[in-house]
Parts: sequence; C-alpha cells; structure tokens
Amino acid sequence: MGEDVAGTGYTREQRQRYREKVRQNLDVFEQMLARSSFDFERPMTGMEIELNLVDADYQPRMSNAEVLERIADPDYQTELGRYNIELNVPPRPLPGNSALELEDTLRTSLNRAEGLANQTGAHIVAIGILPTVMPEHFSTEWMSANARYAALNEAVFNARGEDVFIDIEGPTGERLATYADTIAPESACTSVQLHLQVAPQDFAAHWNAAQAISGPQLALGANSPYFFGRRLWAETRVELFSQATDTRSVELKNQGVRPRVFFGERWITSIFDMFEENVRYFPALLPETAQEDPVAVLADGKAPRLSELRLHNGTIYRWNRPIYDIVGGTPHLRVENRVLPAGPSIVDVLANSAFYYGVLRMLANDDRPVWTKMSFAAAEHNFQSCARRGIDSRVYWPGFGELAAEELVLRHLLPLAHQGLEQWGVSTAVRDRYLGVIEGRCTSGMNGAAWQVATVERLEERGADRMSALGGMLERYIEGMAANEPVHTWKVP
Repeated sequence: MGEDVAGTGYTREQRQRYREKVRQNLDVFEQMLARSSFDFERPMTGMEIELNLVDADYQPRMSNAEVLERIADPDYQTELGRYNIELNVPPRPLPGNSALELEDTLRTSLNRAEGLANQTGAHIVAIGILPTVMPEHFSTEWMSANARYAALNEAVFNARGEDVFIDIEGPTGERLATYADTIAPESACTSVQLHLQVAPQDFAAHWNAAQAISGPQLALGANSPYFFGRRLWAETRVELFSQATDTRSVELKNQGVRPRVFFGERWITSIFDMFEENVRYFPALLPETAQEDPVAVLADGKAPRLSELRLHNGTIYRWNRPIYDIVGGTPHLRVENRVLPAGPSIVDVLANSAFYYGVLRMLANDDRPVWTKMSFAAAEHNFQSCARRGIDSRVYWPGFGELAAEELVLRHLLPLAHQGLEQWGVSTAVRDRYLGVIEGRCTSGMNGAAWQVATVERLEERGADRMSALGGMLERYIEGMAANEPVHTWKVP
C-alpha cells in the first residue's frame, strides 16, 4: 500500500496540499524518465506471499501480533486482518538454479515460522481465501493494529457514504449477498505478488504482456472457490476484492467512474501513462504529505522518493501495477503482478511464477506483440471468465480463436514459457520441475480451486454439512501444503 501513515483524519488543506505534491511528483517523474538513469542492467525478481493463521479447529486465529513476535523475522510482516501475515521474499535474479534455491529457502523459512506459530496455537495456511472465515469472525477485533489500515477503512467508507454491498453468484447458483460496514472482507483476499524489474523503455511492453496473460494465469492458478460458506467463483478473490474496496456509490458506478480495483481500459505506450492516469482520475484516500522537495533533490543529482506519488499509486489496486522504487540511491521500475492467489504449495507458487516470467519474456519481446492483434476488451473478458470458471474456462487468443484455457496453455503458452525461461538463462532442471507442474494441472484438469471443490463435494456426499466439509477440506489442504506436493497430485477423499 506504499508508505505508512500518521493519522486517520485529514483536513481540506491537507488534501489540497497533497494533490499539489502528487502533481509535482508526477512532473518530476516525467523528467526522470527523460533523463535519469534507472537500474535495469541485472533485472531482479521479487515475491510477496500473503498467509492466513488458523487455530486447531481450522478457524481464523486473530493473533498475528503474537505470531510475528514469536517468529521475529523482518521478512514477515502484518497484513490487514489479525489472522493475516505476509512473507516478503528478498529480490533475486532469475538465471540458473535460482528458483530451486528459492524453493529450499522458502520451505525452510515457512517450516520455521510454522513451528514457532504452533507454539502460540496457530497454523500458517497459504490459500486464496480462507474457506472457514465467516461473518461472525469480523464481529470483534479483526483489524491489525496499524494506523494505515484504520485510515484506509475510514477513507473508503467516507468516500462511499454507505455500506459496501457484496453480491457474488457462483456457477452452481450459490450466491452471497450481504452488506459490510468495514473493509473486513478485503482481508480474506490473500495473494502472491510477483515483481519484475524492467527498463523504462520496456515497461509498456511488459505491462501489456502481463495484462494479456492474466486470464490464463487465473485459469491455471485459481484457488479461492469459497467465501462465507458459499461456493462462488473459482477465484472469488478477484470479485470480492473489487467489491470490498469499491469507493463508488451506485450513482458513480452508473456514471462510469473508474473503480480502485482496476483492470485498466487500454494498452499503454509508457509507464508514465499509468501514473498520469492515476493522478488524473483517482481522488486521494490517504493524503499524507512528506517534507521532501523532489525538484530540489533531482536538481542535486539524486533520486527523489516521490512519497506522495508512491502512496497514491499504492491505493489504486491494478491487477498489474507500476512500481517506482529506490535501492541504494538508484531508482528502478517494476511490474507488480497481483493476479495470483496464495498457495496451494510452495512448488505450486514457484510453478505459477516460472510460467509467468517465461511467457512474459516472450510476449514482451515479440516483433508483432499479442496486444496488436487482440483488443483490450478481449483480454479483460478472458480475465473475468477465468476468475469465474478457473481451469474449465474458455478464452480468446489471436491465431487460435476461442478455445479451452488448458488447451491454449498446452499448445502455445507452455512452449513459450520454456523458451522464455531458456532466454532468461534458467536451468533445464528448473524449467522441467516447475513447468512440468503446469503441464500436470492442464492434463489432469486439477488446480487448487478444482481440488477444493471436489474435496468438499466428496465430504458432503458422505454426510458432512458445508461447514464440516470446509473444515475437513482445509485439514487435508494443510497436509498437502506441508508435504510440498503439487496440488494436481493431491488425493480427493
């Protein structure tokens, strides 16, 4: 979400000053794109994994402060809900066996964290939406003790002027229709964010490519079929997050005002397009102003932090988001891919990332890119369709027309992923291990969402009610996650 904030209420003068600073930041950023040196010689990748905490009965455990104190590792941080934590993975290059080393590192880190969490009565779960979370869990203290979360909650509801209506219908007719008077439902949406450092002149191609493959990403990786006890979309997290953070009233929606959870409207030609669009169309939620004079900093030959622009950007939730950051005094740009849910296992997470980075490289460097042959509306339709139906989706792709998502992956995108990773210098062992997982999902028709649904249905056939079935499924899910086996190989009871 960007920088931390100091308060939860803001004056008119603060808002006006913030708008002025954001526009000044934007002007300075435009100058930097024209003449500054950005770090991109050795592109780095990064990852953030949002996690859930449950108790011995597989119910949400509101104890992240206690768990984080016990873990005592700066890589683990708070998230919105008291039953959420986040693991920030240090940046690293892609080539060689880096992914295999990362798998070992992540498993070691999470196993240690799980052991320490167990000492407090908690278990750690990587899943898109915790299936056992229910409305009553938000009737007490559910929000993490952090001023920025309280400020965000207040800002969303001040902008709306009314409660949020959550309305989602699943493929079998199960429907959730409920009101929320806080952004608590947003805390149920836990994801994996993939970062790729890019050169300024290459940003547009990588963002467009990421948008184009966001639908297939969801088809392969969907892992959020249940919320509040209902079976909804394969990746319910997409629609739930969109609705839970919507600052628009019904009238503003009818006027076509852009939502803050935003797929976008068009292919872009530069990163500046996106930041300029953010400033032009989205009101400030958290108008915190820093002391920095970015004009003076740039004139002094240094890289300004552009704190206001970064904070504003952090409150606009694009599924592929532009990032400006500074490391060691040198600025760089990243594409942050926010499409994927957390889990199911670490090997699944790394398979999803290998597929993404491999396909992204090939599409971004294509002489006749896919976005010159496909409308932006078609890419968005793929994204929505794959969120609803997951691995059973049908998508449109230039040269193939409409076809099953798994067929598109096997026939076209998976070979591209192999080729792209090879061009990155990724080892054969990495490509075979992780892209083999993607192939296995496609040939079996089984991803996280499909396994969850199949398991719950089997338990219900044996006489369990929905909540008991969800608890039984989550118990088996945690076993598969801990074993670090790909989800398509997990047994259905």
